[in-house]
Amino acid sequence: MSSTVTSSFRRRGLDHFEPEDVDPHVQRRLRGTLEQIDYTAFASNKALIGQALGHIDASHFQHMAVAAAQARAQWVAAAVAMTETSHTPPPDQIQKLAQMRTAYEELAEAYEAMRRMVERGYVSFKAAPVSS
Repeated sequence: MSSTVTSSFRRRGLDHFEPEDVDPHVQRRLRGTLEQIDYTAFASNKALIGQALGHIDASHFQHMAVAAAQARAQWVAAAVAMTETSHTPPPDQIQKLAQMRTAYEELAEAYEAMRRMVERGYVSFKAAPVSS
């Protein structure tokens, strides 16, 4: 399945159904049905994700961002270190490098997922008090 990243949103190759019937009554009924389906998905996500995570605050984002940044730095530092010699790194080092990249990518994706959860209202976000 192909995916395209646009402004921090990931669009999967499976687009939503677009009605082809020209009858406006049929289209309106179909849109109503699709809105019910979307609301069911929203309500399910809000209930289950909210129950699993509770609330999210700025410290959660900071911890996730730091973990992703550390993983990225370790991955790139390892790549730089293993290419200091003129030899191609052996397969076991390349495999370790791939594991490090995967760790970074997973943490970055989790950060984006958590951000989308707040954006979509699946979890409550408790903002830090504004100091005057």
